This record gives sequence, C-alpha cells and structure tokens, in this order.
Amino acid sequence: MALRASGAEIVQGDLENTGSMLAALHDCDAVFGVTTFEGSVEAEYQRGRNLVDAIAQSGIGSAILSTQPHSTLLSGGRVCVPQFDAKAKIEEYARSRDLPAAFIHVSFYYENFLRQFPWQMRRDGRYAFGFPQGSTPLATVWAEDIGGIVVRMLTEMYWHKGKVIGIAAEDLRPDQYAEIMSEVTGKPIAYEYISCEAFENLGLPRAREIAAMFDFNRVYIPNRKADVTRSHELYPKLRGFADWAKTQRESLLRSLQQIQPAVRARAAH
Repeated sequence: MALRASGAEIVQGDLENTGSMLAALHDCDAVFGVTTFEGSVEAEYQRGRNLVDAIAQSGIGSAILSTQPHSTLLSGGRVCVPQFDAKAKIEEYARSRDLPAAFIHVSFYYENFLRQFPWQMRRDGRYAFGFPQGSTPLATVWAEDIGGIVVRMLTEMYWHKGKVIGIAAEDLRPDQYAEIMSEVTGKPIAYEYISCEAFENLGLPRAREIAAMFDFNRVYIPNRKADVTRSHELYPKLRGFADWAKTQRESLLRSLQQIQPAVRARAAH
C-alpha cells in the first residue's frame, strides 16, 4: 500500500461507530473527512455526524470536511441532488457544533469521463458522450490533486476555518472537453446534450442522482471561474484536463474500441 510505504500509520475506523472513530483519531493533529453516498441522505448524514462528533470529542484543532451545496434549498425545491444534500447537512451540523473546520466543495472528477458515461458511435463516425449539462461550463479536477490543496489549507487553517473553498482546476463547456479528448486520442469525439429523462433511462447506476447533479450545476452554478483561480493559487501544481487525458490516452482508446463491434452489429440488421 502506497500510504504505508511512505511511512504513514494505517488505523481502521468505522464511520458507523463514534467510539471506533475516537480510537482512530487518537493522537491526530488534523482530520480530512470524506463521506460517500450509498443510497440515502439519512445514511450518509449519520456517518458524517459520527465523524463530526468524534472530531469534536477528540479535541482535534483542525479539520477539513468535503461537503457540497444544499441543492434542494438553493433551487427552492426544484432540484434534489441527494449526494449533495447529505454532505450539506453534514456541513450544517459541523457548524452547529462549532467544529474548528473548513469545508471544500469538490467539482466533477476528470476520472468520471472514463467510467460514468456510455460511449456511442454516430453514423458520421464520431464517438459521442452526453449528459444533462447543456452548454453550461462544467467545473472539473483531477482527484489526485485534491490532496495538494488540502495540505495547503491545513498549513494555513487560521485563514480557512469556517470558510468554504470550491476546488476546480478547469471550468470548460462539455464540448471543449470533447475537443481535448479528440486531440489526445486522434479520434473524432463529440458531446451531445441528453435530457435528464433520457439520461435516467440509460440504465446506469444511480442515473437519477447523477442527472439531477448535472441539472443543478447547469441552472444554479453556471460557472466556477473564481474557484478555478483560487484553487490554482492554493496549489500551483494543479493539472489541467489535457494533462489527465494524455496520461489516460490508452484507457480512452480502449473505451472507444469496445463500442465498435456492438454498433456495427446493430448496423448490419
């Protein structure tokens, strides 16, 4: 394991159990906490509460929690992104307990371009991907680079406690991401808008929640240019989407190659 090899001590804790987390946090100076959505707002919120309680009881002086905006409140009930709202409620709870914490709102991972959308081939020979973002810019970041920003924030917690930092390395239109992937792979790649209803019918895991996320971003977060600027200030080594695409060129090509036989078989009927 890379962390162990670098000299880190690995301690197991269970977010379902505050006592377990207290033991795991023993002798820690700071905490970076991330919770995952596994089907319900309530379940993720409870795990987040357990983490917040453990941090508060441990007396740790610095924490950074990965949260998100409250989509239901910000949209007046029009859009509900449960994976966002669960994290927003955790942030609200941490603030109610006066936790010595800062919060980060992480944008869309570059890595999702490889694993969250089915590629299709069009009759004109172009490869296409789509989601309900329209032509609104989509903020993105390489997951590997988040740690660089978190470390910088932890070293300057005096300035960040109580604040929200949006993490984003790029804020491009979906068609611009397609252009970059085309340049890197040498293949014609296009972005096509897909409605929320159509996206939900693709049969992807948690398609409804993902569609709602794009819809919320499209309408209520039309750009995150300020987040991009601030993120690069905090971590000048932040890498762009083209950098990621170049490292993933072979994986992108394999994804494109995998769809060709099925599309050709359908075309033969």
